Amino acid sequence: MEIRELRYFVALAEELHFGRAAQRLDMAQPPLSRALARLEGRLGVTLLERTSRTVTLTEAGAVLLAEGRAILGAVAAAERRTRQAARTSPVLVLAVKSGTAGGLLAELLDAYRAEPGAAGVDLLLCEAHQQQELLHGGRADVALLHLPFDSTVGLDTEVLHTEGQVAILPSSHPLAGRSRVRVAEVSGLPDLPMARWPGPGGSYPEGPGAEVRNLTQVFQLIALGRTTVIVPESAATDLRHDLAAVPVLDAPPVTTLIAWPPQSRLRAVADLVRVATRL
Repeated sequence: MEIRELRYFVALAEELHFGRAAQRLDMAQPPLSRALARLEGRLGVTLLERTSRTVTLTEAGAVLLAEGRAILGAVAAAERRTRQAARTSPVLVLAVKSGTAGGLLAELLDAYRAEPGAAGVDLLLCEAHQQQELLHGGRADVALLHLPFDSTVGLDTEVLHTEGQVAILPSSHPLAGRSRVRVAEVSGLPDLPMARWPGPGGSYPEGPGAEVRNLTQVFQLIALGRTTVIVPESAATDLRHDLAAVPVLDAPPVTTLIAWPPQSRLRAVADLVRVATRL
């Protein structure tokens, strides 16, 4: 298969409409149809079921869509890393979940900036589970991840920090005055159902709590008395005045890691990881 053919197919599989896919690819529709037919003929499978009104993925098409996305992501990553390696003044992209590791992140950036020959660092603020996708897709060079929430599959990592967790509650709530609570006390509040975070695939678990994607969003909902959440202690730094953070005795500790793709050969990545582990 050619990269061009995969790019055509992924656009078709995502749009499920030949006209929209052709427009997205900036090409006419007949060549796109012919390219799909050639690809199906070469593979000996049907990838898309087409009627006069609908286009749907076959089981084989769903497999190729997942594989094609991964391949195109790897190609884009290889292009970016190759260009990055040739730059006289490289710039690293560091992916960080919005609202997390604030103190550690500031300390890391300050320490790395003081290193001789340090590269520039662009921060890429993202939402839950996006750091891994950004690393695998080549849009980020390094990321801060948090166990047990994030997956480290296919990545190299170094442990930076381990901390406890706190419950974030409206400051007027009865539990807000406690010196500590347990998970069952927080998760069992009928008036404040626990917020629900998306899983790696983007879907949310079942439950009555609000669907959230970042800490800014969930803190606003907690202040309005709609939900509550248990988060790492560092996420409660500089907490707004109408919220309270209460330590949760039996919540599992959270470990912050620095992660990077194992195929990375950038000296700047190695230098940043060295500074991070030294801190």
